[in-house]
Amino acid sequence: MDISLEKKGESESDNKVEDYKKIKKVSLPLVGEQVKIRLFKNDFELVKKWLKDDIGKWFLLSSSSSRDKTIDQLVNNERNILGIITLSDNTPIGLMGFLDCDNVSHKAEMRKLIGETEHRGKGYAKEATSLWIKYGFGNLGLKKVYLHTIENSIRNITINKELGFEIEGVLRKECFVEGNYYDILRMSLIIE
Repeated sequence: MDISLEKKGESESDNKVEDYKKIKKVSLPLVGEQVKIRLFKNDFELVKKWLKDDIGKWFLLSSSSSRDKTIDQLVNNERNILGIITLSDNTPIGLMGFLDCDNVSHKAEMRKLIGETEHRGKGYAKEATSLWIKYGFGNLGLKKVYLHTIENSIRNITINKELGFEIEGVLRKECFVEGNYYDILRMSLIIE
């Protein structure tokens, strides 16, 4: 975790953060240079497969309770909005989510996963996250997007910082998984 926090001292001008205040409504599917995002439809089996590997299991893990949720609980909660990340040719590769959308406080927890292992580390998660943030601010009226990430997920922390997220706090030894305690970073992106 110390490595991810060390980058805090770098010049903010090193990272060009998009001005999310100027975002207007966007149309679905969301289309980027490399990926698209469409709303979750009948993708249960595909998502179940993605959630079985060592990285995918963290998508369902609730950082505050350390209890796994099921894909059914995730999909059937009306306060959750899920999107499927696809390549330009519509091949599904991952999942985006806004969980616990709060229409009073205009905030939601964001989660992301590149489920197809051969497509990890290629920049797809960063582009999909940027598209999803625009959808949340422009279409859902969110003013705050927050996330929880495990302390040793340096790649995820770096992506989040590059997109403008700031660390709000560290929840020490918050999560007990497979015999180990983990710190959880709470990060957020706010438009005012």
